[in-house]
Amino acid sequence: MAKAVCVNGYKRPAGAGEDAGGRQAARKRRKADGGGQGPEEKSSRLSAALFGEDCEISHDQLYELLKYAALGKCHNAAQPSWCRIYHQSHLAGVVVIVLHEMSQLHFYKFYLQFKHLRKAFRHRFTLTPSANFLDSLYGEGANLKPQNTAQGLASTSSECIPKSSDLQCDPIIRKYGEKKRGLTSYTLTLEEQKKNYYPIKGSPGCKGYVYTECDQQRTDSSPLFGLDCEMCLTAKGNEVTRVSLVDAQGQCLLNELVKPESTVVNYRTRFSGITKKMLLPVKTRLSDIQTRLKKMLPHDAVLVGHSLNADLQALEMIHPSVIDTSLLFARNEGRRFKLKFLAKAVLGKEIQCEQKLGHDPAEDARAALELAQFFIEQGPAKVAELNLEMLLTTEKLAEVSQNKAALQPQGCRVQKQLNEPPRLPKPCFLDCLQVTGQKPLLLGRQELDSSGLCQSNLSTSNKQILQRALEDVPLSTFSIIQFSLGPEYIASHLLAGLCEKVRSKLTDMLTIYAGPFEESFCLKSVKKEFERCGPIQSLTVVTETYQPYVCIQYEVLEAAQLAVESLNGAEVAGSCIKVQRPVTAAMLDCDVLIKELELDVENEGVIYVAGLKKSLTETDLQEEFSQLKGLETLFLPKDLQSGKHRNCCFLKFQKSESAVDALEVINGWTMRGSNLRSRNALASGHLCRWIWQMNHSNGKQGGNILHEKMEQLSDSEQNLRKKVKKLDHHIKKLYRSLQNNTLCIVLFPGVNSMHGSQSGLGLMGIKDDGGRSAC
Repeated sequence: MAKAVCVNGYKRPAGAGEDAGGRQAARKRRKADGGGQGPEEKSSRLSAALFGEDCEISHDQLYELLKYAALGKCHNAAQPSWCRIYHQSHLAGVVVIVLHEMSQLHFYKFYLQFKHLRKAFRHRFTLTPSANFLDSLYGEGANLKPQNTAQGLASTSSECIPKSSDLQCDPIIRKYGEKKRGLTSYTLTLEEQKKNYYPIKGSPGCKGYVYTECDQQRTDSSPLFGLDCEMCLTAKGNEVTRVSLVDAQGQCLLNELVKPESTVVNYRTRFSGITKKMLLPVKTRLSDIQTRLKKMLPHDAVLVGHSLNADLQALEMIHPSVIDTSLLFARNEGRRFKLKFLAKAVLGKEIQCEQKLGHDPAEDARAALELAQFFIEQGPAKVAELNLEMLLTTEKLAEVSQNKAALQPQGCRVQKQLNEPPRLPKPCFLDCLQVTGQKPLLLGRQELDSSGLCQSNLSTSNKQILQRALEDVPLSTFSIIQFSLGPEYIASHLLAGLCEKVRSKLTDMLTIYAGPFEESFCLKSVKKEFERCGPIQSLTVVTETYQPYVCIQYEVLEAAQLAVESLNGAEVAGSCIKVQRPVTAAMLDCDVLIKELELDVENEGVIYVAGLKKSLTETDLQEEFSQLKGLETLFLPKDLQSGKHRNCCFLKFQKSESAVDALEVINGWTMRGSNLRSRNALASGHLCRWIWQMNHSNGKQGGNILHEKMEQLSDSEQNLRKKVKKLDHHIKKLYRSLQNNTLCIVLFPGVNSMHGSQSGLGLMGIKDDGGRSAC
């Protein structure tokens, strides 16, 4: 995925500096002025590693994304685990478009008709069908009554927020005041550094320490870097054995093992995660790390860490500008919160898990950095409202209860579990939006919400829904728009017929015929030649012709296309052969479809490589391909039944130009005695897995029933094609009306029926100035 920009911001709730109505009015003014961004506004960015086998997203993960996009860091909304939104506080809004009773099958059956969808959204993922799809989007269990204002709801979500008079006694407010400030207000002064045993330039105890020479004056826009080290106990004392540095986007810039100068007395594996075996091959010394850090840090860099003095002492380095999160989140009587607690209470993240062996310094550095970013963006008053002392007391009481429960006899514990209430559903986050005066918008043909939390408007047609959306979406920060094909187009027998047509067309696209061959040709040599294009599912000899031909069905689209492109007219097994796909009515647009798949935004910068030896491991391939410039990710498809990898892989590059260069290099490249073949990818993401499943599944419907319905399907399919094309146009019109920096997600929920289930599909992106999703 494309690299995202710096993340310093999180969603600011209404009331923190300006009310929700003021923000909406500002949005309308910007829209009236042309909808553009002011020069001072930052662009939000979406990053998601949806490649290869990581394309299937659960409904809980989708809920995480929508909750964070809508609320930001407030209300315990944390960054989703599977993707990342940068500058979430600058999002203009969130728009979810749900295509009722449609699935991934519909998208690829009418791929050419969905012209806007396939060109506008780079990020795609597979969804499992759900009986309560809308509840899975925004949660359930909300029991709030509709309110005209947010006042009546404040107590529901604010019972734990201290009163204004209590805030004045909070150590954070006493130290920093209530007003928000820039980051320079939170860097430690020279006196604070001395008091907390930071290495100081010119200090007698810091003789021989390396100075970073970052002397440029700091401003509120100076870059932040998270730093954390793990230490072992040596004959000399605490010495560094691992160093991690992350930038403001959370990207890890340095994560290096370091060999101590002195003999190790205690590896402290429980905390450091370092073992003797890990350090044996390491040659990097402290001086190497000091040199690298000095080169990496800009002259106005601000280092962030938790008790950072210990890390700098162990590194034997001096840096003039630091933010220490153990001091930033101030407590009474000089006590300090642990990083693990702050990460969970403030960010909603679990770090330093007991299941892991030791701490992960990159994880700790990233957590400290995000804590500082949260503090700077939200301000002291909002941090004080979290009431961290009370949360810590509650957590300790819970631990005591758990320890007591562990000491109880087994029978007592079982009886207690039986008396416990069932697990609560995911809380609906729409009520939190209403608390801040932002009433969400739901538009569709049927009732979408029964809690009264939303402006739920029913319409009789997609055209009416579009018209209402064009009017109301700009006035709402969170909208769900549901379009539908209509009941006449979602009958289960029609779905089964569509499924059979798609499966049949996929089979034809994966199949090639090659020949003619001599009567006594060697089938083994033919198979070997065609296997160089990719994994073969089946190979049969066609004997109905005057001379023998071979019918080959591949596992992946790229293999069949590569065979047509590279072996048509070639000499194989002593014969000059012709290679072609089956000629059927459904295949007449095959070349157009292949071309559009190749140009699909999901396949930008991705190439397919075949001819790999099956003995090669993923590590071997990474080593072999590491010389290719700009390589970002390698995906090695595996057989879903055997678990073994096939003789092909996909390579994703940071830029399309790098992929073009790689194609020239790889074609003709010999890797460990095997000649490689390569071409642009056609189905590198979620589509690769879906094609395999379609290709290996059998129709759920009896043949006689299908034939009875095929005539009816043919009659309605043309109308359905027109309906889909119009639906794509509606989405295009709505998308173009959205303000820049709007997160837009289009969802095909998937279908469960008596004829089997069809997985759903999600497409997402943040709209940028060009009208296309920014990724």
